[in-house]
Amino acid sequence: MLTRRIIPCLDVDAGRVVKGVSFVDIRDAGDPAELAAFYNHEGADELVFLDITASSDARNTMVGVVEQVSSEVFIPLTVGGGIRSVGDMRRMLEAGADKVSVNSAAVNDPKLIEECAKEFGSQCVVLAMDVKQLTDAEISTFDGSGPSQQAAMWQVYTHGGRRPTPLDAIKWAKLATDNGAGELLVTSMDTDGQKTGYDNLLLASISDSVTVPVIASGGAGALSHFYDALVDGKSDAVLAASLFHFGEIRVHEVKSYLANRGIPVRQV
Repeated sequence: MLTRRIIPCLDVDAGRVVKGVSFVDIRDAGDPAELAAFYNHEGADELVFLDITASSDARNTMVGVVEQVSSEVFIPLTVGGGIRSVGDMRRMLEAGADKVSVNSAAVNDPKLIEECAKEFGSQCVVLAMDVKQLTDAEISTFDGSGPSQQAAMWQVYTHGGRRPTPLDAIKWAKLATDNGAGELLVTSMDTDGQKTGYDNLLLASISDSVTVPVIASGGAGALSHFYDALVDGKSDAVLAASLFHFGEIRVHEVKSYLANRGIPVRQV
């Protein structure tokens, strides 16, 4: 059985790691290279770096961050934020990233996923999805087709969760993987930073609809939440940020907890 991955996420703004609650109330969380080295020592399976400002100047800063981190840390590194072209992805891979995530630009032009997958391989292309659950009233009018047969629906957002799109998350996940995305990073905007647990209904719904690995993001607050995301949410990996950054739970504690409950993990 494949081991389940524990992935710290580092949101980077102007060269510093930051963290917010439901995409707002941002606060400083430290130096990216120092945090990466710490998580490497802690036994993290991968790291995700997201440039949350995503301007061209910030992307240049991010290239420097990736170069520094990849020269010191030897676990897989995924980088995203502001990736708008095959050239942008190439720059990050050449800087030392193992995988690159796309989000807003892929929504604007789904062919970007296909182009990047053809150029670098699906294993390098991660689709990041920021989604929010629709109310019953919103579901009935969301896609113009009347009441849905789904128990729940989620709407895709772009630009750091600031812009709603007309995309249904499940349909978007299927299209993106058909186009060549090799992995999905699924963040629930409803649970992000709340520490009340992942949106396992969302995760399971997406996991059941695709054949690629799904990374759970948004909502970890207790050891049991990681287990629930892997079992109830059917995820292949679990990602957390503030919980790890501020020392509330350590990566090795998560791994010990999961191993004791029968979940295969890479031992520290």
